[in-house]
Amino acid sequence: MHRKLTTLNQIIDDGTIVIVRLDDSDEAYRASEAAIAGGIRAIEVTLSTPGALRVIERLVEAHGSNVSIGAGTVLDAPSAYASISAGASFLVSPHLSREMIRTANRYQVPTISGAYTPTEIVESIEEGADIVKLFPAEIGPEYVRAVLAPLAHVALMPAGGVSAGNAKTWFDAGVVAVGVGSSITKAARPDGDYSQVTTAARDFLAAVRDARQQ
Repeated sequence: MHRKLTTLNQIIDDGTIVIVRLDDSDEAYRASEAAIAGGIRAIEVTLSTPGALRVIERLVEAHGSNVSIGAGTVLDAPSAYASISAGASFLVSPHLSREMIRTANRYQVPTISGAYTPTEIVESIEEGADIVKLFPAEIGPEYVRAVLAPLAHVALMPAGGVSAGNAKTWFDAGVVAVGVGSSITKAARPDGDYSQVTTAARDFLAAVRDARQQ
């Protein structure tokens, strides 16, 4: 009951979503598990990952309601419904997809809609997005600060260009959460040691906590 509120609170309380966009389903699953072991409670498995829906199903089976497992790169209504059917507890798009948001709202699943310009951001919240993903976010925190000056009521989350080293600048600019990917999910690639993913996740969460306390 009220799973939508629980998921949104989990994301905002922790301030972090780990974005899993990898070339292999087994690597995606193992990286997700290792990130969860490091304390991550919101995982986004992008549909561009091979076998993404099965990865989502496995993670949901393993972690139930303790971890929010979402689907990313959700471009349309069919993808949204398939993701929800697989157990995804939130949906993320790189752009404004009215069909995705409408489908998710029908089943009371939170949405994070991609946007870049002030017009796109406003259109996303008008369509019912719960959080707006600033994408691409390599433009930096100063852009967030400028956008939120007139749009302070918007829950904004950057994805791309976020690291443990610069997390504080993003939260100082006013974001509610950040999306982080390869610096955590690919940490095992040099030697196949997934404990490196766990360590990277733990370090990132510590950086976010420090950034929000200062």
